[in-house]
Parts: sequence; structure tokens; C-alpha cells
Amino acid sequence: MASTPRYLSLFGSGELARRAEQAVARLSECRMCPRDCAVDRLHSELGVCRTGRHAQVASWNLHFGEEAPLVGKMGSGTIFFARCNLNCVFCQNWDISHPDEAFPEAGPERLAQIMLDLQAEGAANINFVSPSHVVVQILEALPIAVERGLAVPLVYNSGGYDSLETLRLLDGVVDIYMPDAKFWDPQVARKLCGAKDYPERAREAIAEMHRQVGDLRLDGTGMAREGLLVRHLVMPEGLAGTAEWMRFIAGLSKDTYVNVMEQYRPCGKACAIPGIDRAVSAKECREARQMALDAGLTRLDERCGDAAKKLLERLMNIQGG
Repeated sequence: MASTPRYLSLFGSGELARRAEQAVARLSECRMCPRDCAVDRLHSELGVCRTGRHAQVASWNLHFGEEAPLVGKMGSGTIFFARCNLNCVFCQNWDISHPDEAFPEAGPERLAQIMLDLQAEGAANINFVSPSHVVVQILEALPIAVERGLAVPLVYNSGGYDSLETLRLLDGVVDIYMPDAKFWDPQVARKLCGAKDYPERAREAIAEMHRQVGDLRLDGTGMAREGLLVRHLVMPEGLAGTAEWMRFIAGLSKDTYVNVMEQYRPCGKACAIPGIDRAVSAKECREARQMALDAGLTRLDERCGDAAKKLLERLMNIQGG
């Protein structure tokens, strides 16, 4: 397991700066995510994500609601980016992902300073939330932040709608990938997030993330240092395709750390859409957890029931020595 964040060696060799330069040039015909909008974001043309040259930052803070291996005593240093490359009709952060007005822009100097401020407050990591449409801006800010002392793990916390080409720019940069695995059925994805190709693109992305960082590895205190953590939101009426996703994830590795999330509530436009206009039931949640266990997955987040919690604790004890 890497004892220091992966990006530090890339910075030392000059490769991190070269990646940033490469990435910025690609904004002139932006294909940084599967939307392939091909707009000139360098000159503030807007595509699906409605984000131009610079990232819009909605908020940043020490967050204690993330998975236990990311939080520690001081919290995960989350940076919530405004806008999104998906259009999930039930988004629980609707005011951030679909704002009526733009949030303040953060150029590379400002974004680097936010990272450093979070580290100074004791953040266990820097957690980029909804970063798929601002990978360029993150890469541009990182060399500045590292030169000024950034040295905590980086978490890429995405909706899973990521392109392989962009993820390869992040190889050796991101320490912990935390994608969503949202929908298995293309027609459900078309209806609920406006991207029929979401299932295929997300499968490709999650496999690439696993190739880069492998299974989630914890230090002796139970904190994540490197690896993949997959989130799967249980949906009403089985719309998320839980069984299929669990089998796919187990096919990558049965030791993949998975959070089967039970907190779905109708937000955004969901109240007007039959089928997703209600919360998930306790029965649906139990069945989803069982699907994960039936697939052979052995590392479920501690909030996924008592059986999964015992498995997680056992694995943490083994890794912690």
C-alpha cells in the first residue's frame, strides 16, 4: 500500500504539470465526459454541465457523513462542485446540481487554496464531490496545491458517468475512487438521468478505476489510503438493478468495498414521477443487502446491516494487523 498519496511522485517528476497542460487544451473541444458536447469551454461555451472555463464551487467543509474509512476523527475534506454532467431527476443536491444562478467560480489558485485550507483544518483527505465535469480544473489546481504542501489522499467522488480517456489522465493522481453505480437498465437511465448509455459507461469507468487502484486498502487505524469504494443507491421498484450491479462488482473483485445505500427519498422532480415518488421500503433494503451477499461481496459498508458490519470489522482487523 502506498504510504504517501500517489500524486506526489507525479508532481516530483513533472508529470502532474504535464497532465494539467494536456487537460486544459482539451477544453477547447470538450469531450471530458461521455456527453461529448465538443463545446469550447476555454471561451466559456456551455454544454450539458453548464460549466465554462472555471469550476463553480458550491461549498467546502469537513464532512462526517461519509463512509467510516474516509472520515476519521476530523472528517473528510469535501469540495462540492456545482452543476453536474448527469440530470438525475431525483437528485438530493438539486439546489447544487441544477441551480437557477451560477455559483462563484474558483480558478486554479482559489481551488488550490481551498484544498490547503481543508488540510490545515485536519481533513483526512480531499474529497471532490461531483468532479466529472471539472477534472481539468482539478488537475490545473493540484500542482499549485502540492507545491504549497498538500499531502493527503485524494477522493474522486463521482456519479459514475466518466470517460475512460479522462480517467486515464487521473491514473496515479487519484488515491481513492468512489463512484456511484446507479442504473443497470439503459431505458431506466434514459428516463431518470437523461443518459441511456449510463450503464455501459459506468461499467467501463468502474472497471478502469479498479484497474488503477485495486481494492480499498486501510491503514492500521481503519482509514482508507487507496483503492475503490462503490456506492449503490437502492431505488424503489428495483429500478437501480441491484442484483445485476452486485454481480458485476463482485466480478471485478469480491473484496470490493460496497456501500448499499438505503436513504433514497423523492427529491428534485421525483415526486411527480410514478415509481420513484416514494421512499424505499425496509423490505427493499433488506433484499438489496442480501443481493450483495448472494453475489459473494464480503466488504459492505457498516451501515449495510449487522452481518455486513461484522464482515467489515473482521477485514479491518486483519488489515490492521
